[in-house]
Amino acid sequence: MDAQLNSPLGSALPLARAGVDRDSNGRQDPQLIEHLLVHPNTRVLLQNRDTVLVGALPEGGLALDLREFTQLQPMTTATVPNPLYLGKTLHERTNIDGRIDPLGTAVIAIEVDDFHAQQIEPNQRRWEQLTEVALELTDLDVGLFTEALALRNFHTSHRYSPRTGKPLTATEGGWVLRDSDGSAVFPRTDTAVIVLVTDANDRILLGANRNWSPRFYSLLAGFVEPGESFEHAAAREVLEEASANIVDLNYVGSQPWPFPASLMVGFTAKLDPNQDPTTVRADELELAEVRWFTRAEIGAHPELLPGRSSIARAMIEQWYGRPIA
Repeated sequence: MDAQLNSPLGSALPLARAGVDRDSNGRQDPQLIEHLLVHPNTRVLLQNRDTVLVGALPEGGLALDLREFTQLQPMTTATVPNPLYLGKTLHERTNIDGRIDPLGTAVIAIEVDDFHAQQIEPNQRRWEQLTEVALELTDLDVGLFTEALALRNFHTSHRYSPRTGKPLTATEGGWVLRDSDGSAVFPRTDTAVIVLVTDANDRILLGANRNWSPRFYSLLAGFVEPGESFEHAAAREVLEEASANIVDLNYVGSQPWPFPASLMVGFTAKLDPNQDPTTVRADELELAEVRWFTRAEIGAHPELLPGRSSIARAMIEQWYGRPIA
């Protein structure tokens, strides 16, 4: 479960961290969630829109506020809203009340509406977005949060069959949606490439999206198209967005980006030595501007960079040589 490719960043990427056995065999039990909810060792992750409930640990730091189902009365197993089985923990974890949950603890995600979210939230506990707390959570907790958000987004966007238009029914712990004829709809992931391009002077090429306000700069990225490899997608996106031809493409790492359902696959590349760096230009459709940055410019303007939970920020900091304040 913890195997990593020999890549420069690998599991160090903020949302690539995990500590969950997704237990694909356990999902086959049709009564799985019903049985787990009444088990005293099962923990429930509470979701409200794109947030989950977190709280402060006794010794400091943040953790997911995972609860026993009995703490959610008057909710019953028959009325629990949209349960999703996330799997079993691969490590012990400390909850915000100091309780130690053992290795192998089953975790189920439950969605609550705004009214019940306000009723459930006690003092000093917060509903937080993933990008706001990812760097403060353990590998186990950030993995649970990322998995829960991605799977919940799948359910939100796939309420009806794309083939028949009829309502879909969740099975296998929420990992498969069934049509009325029994055919399956599986969770999807939209794969995107993201490329850190440097020139002969080791400057970095960044672009500003037309829709970003206030303006900031990030690596060039785009979705892989049908029938396309990662390598071809990387070269095409950089050429389309910045009129830049790249060579020496190298894999860096990947991480999920569940906003709503992406997987970001990172590469480094160099500008073709036959191309003048001054000829790069924004496509003016998606990007308003592209420009080269030196390390001094990056260090002087961290406010222009993407958020710390993104693979783009991690790749930029790797090129920079250290975290950017």
